[in-house]
Amino acid sequence: MVETLDNRFIRTISKSYPFPSVIRITKFVRVPYRKVEISRKNIIKRDGNACQYCGSKNSLTVDHVFPKSRGGEDSWENLVCACLKCNNKKGNKTPKEAGMFLTNTPKKPNFIIFLRNKIGNVDEKWKPFLFY
Repeated sequence: MVETLDNRFIRTISKSYPFPSVIRITKFVRVPYRKVEISRKNIIKRDGNACQYCGSKNSLTVDHVFPKSRGGEDSWENLVCACLKCNNKKGNKTPKEAGMFLTNTPKKPNFIIFLRNKIGNVDEKWKPFLFY
């Protein structure tokens, strides 16, 4: 046990132990690699719930950067969050042809980042031990 939670204990019939907050594992068990599945919800979450063309947070859809009708794939690198207005304006064109520019380059997200976003706030005692 590296860190404990203040004023919390694990109790048995005869003893009381500090409640662990951070523990050090002495034997490593390999965990299978987890990947983030491509879905509308995950694309929007990756892009921070904002249109990647104008930054709007209203009426969000998913847009193919290189249009699917021209051979664009359903991949992390080709899908972005876009508002309805920008998606319609871009239509069946590339961003360059439409005169629009992406605020961020789309890329495959890391599972750890998705996990961190799901957890929310992190206890201050954990921060020295996390890699972000």
